[in-house]
Amino acid sequence: MRLIVHGQQAYGKSVLEAILDKGVDEVVAVYSAPDKEGRPLDPLKEFALQRDLPVYQPESYKNPEVWEQLASHDADLCVMAYVLLFVPEEALNVPKHGSIQYHPSLLPWHKGPSSINWPIIMGKQKTGLSIFWPDNGLDTGPILLQKEVDIGPDDTLGSIYFDKLYPLGVDAMLESIELVRDGTAPRDVQDPDAGSYEGWCRKEDVQIDWSKATDEIYNLIRGANPQPGAWTTLNGSEVKVFDSRKADASGEPGCIVSIDDSGLVVATADGAIRIIKVRADAGKMTATEYAAEMGLATGARLGS
Repeated sequence: MRLIVHGQQAYGKSVLEAILDKGVDEVVAVYSAPDKEGRPLDPLKEFALQRDLPVYQPESYKNPEVWEQLASHDADLCVMAYVLLFVPEEALNVPKHGSIQYHPSLLPWHKGPSSINWPIIMGKQKTGLSIFWPDNGLDTGPILLQKEVDIGPDDTLGSIYFDKLYPLGVDAMLESIELVRDGTAPRDVQDPDAGSYEGWCRKEDVQIDWSKATDEIYNLIRGANPQPGAWTTLNGSEVKVFDSRKADASGEPGCIVSIDDSGLVVATADGAIRIIKVRADAGKMTATEYAAEMGLATGARLGS
């Protein structure tokens, strides 16, 4: 088939690279996010230019001139690999078979932009990815293909994405293209009353409340690791908490109950969390280094 690849960043580059390496379909155009002044070229754009592919970067897909430009490629399918700009159906439906899109959750659950963070924060044990046929809704189009992955007890946002959903997503895109090419791609309509939608996982959503249960705090920390980074305070100054583990200790919630080479242990409502890595004013460091820099001793309180 004649393909348009539309995406950005490392995932978009990996999908394009996998399509070209497979060598079955022809990529006739690449659409990437607009350049940002003072920032490096998007990895997808940079790779496409290296492979002598035409690159387009519309500021908006609501413009009829952009629809005409899309039509000029005479494409069979548009493959959307990490697209943040809204693309209306007038653009989505230009290729012969329309467009397919990657979303890192098991739709209809966790529609929205932070769909990897929230299942971890909510303590779920499974998540996955969906390849779907986008429409004018937000992640509401019919499902083509889904893949499920386990959320391990110590998985983070980073490990779920980079170790599981990223590589599995590239393979799922190739599988979906093959199904479209063979004329066997499903279009399973989503139940509009099922599932969930969550917005961006932002800083204000991930402040640690040490009076909460250990599991709830631990899920929050790992679901925000590395972005946006769960955080607490020490004497009014913010400190982000990254790598951590549940610990067997007790004390007044927020109080540091021990400090050693493996980190500092902070009490929760029903146990404790061992903090291993943090980011404070001096940058990212181990929690042990942070404790030494701040002159912390047992009994000091976080969240103050």
